[in-house]
Amino acid sequence: MHIPDGFIDGPTSLAAGVVAVGGVAVALRKAADDDLESRAAMTGLVAAFVFAVQMLNFPVAGGTSGHLMGGLFAAVLVGPWLGSLAITVVLVVQCLLFADGGISALGLNIVNMAFVPTFVAYGIFLLARKAAPATRVGLLSATAAAALASVVLAALAFVAEFALGGTTTVSLSTLSAAMIGVHVLIGIGEAVITTLTVGAVLATRPDLVYGAGQLELNEIPVLT
Repeated sequence: MHIPDGFIDGPTSLAAGVVAVGGVAVALRKAADDDLESRAAMTGLVAAFVFAVQMLNFPVAGGTSGHLMGGLFAAVLVGPWLGSLAITVVLVVQCLLFADGGISALGLNIVNMAFVPTFVAYGIFLLARKAAPATRVGLLSATAAAALASVVLAALAFVAEFALGGTTTVSLSTLSAAMIGVHVLIGIGEAVITTLTVGAVLATRPDLVYGAGQLELNEIPVLT
């Protein structure tokens, strides 16, 4: 999912960079207004966990592999504002220290992997949570559905960016089919990892799960 340098043209990459900078600025302001201090340590742990787990790849179809994207996971645990900042930090470190994603494409990668999952997919999570029973199972079902959607939505965002400024001659229909097909499978892995991890936190410290809400907290047994 990390876009390398030169795959998307300069104007499109620059526009995404402007969106990324503006989004980070808004997230910083909103996070400061949303009890940042009390959740700063948890945000750091979430960023460290996502960074570590992204180093592990699992096989999917056609010899390709995927890894946790982590945006929806971060949003469910610490909220969309802090979640987007946590993933942004991970992407910046990966880009600058490990050359994972191009520097000129950093804005594109932040939009696709930090903003789309923590804002758009988190909105899907909230809708699914309202439709599901206000129980642990309902909450985890909403988490699984939104986690899968987060990967597919990020892939669709990339397809849209390629349509605007792709620098190769790949057919858009071919690219779309390949991206969506592979990323549905990756999304299943994302859903499994995210649901298991959020479930583990719910079983021990449900108060740390931002997306749980007070009603669900009353329904969740805590392991002691």
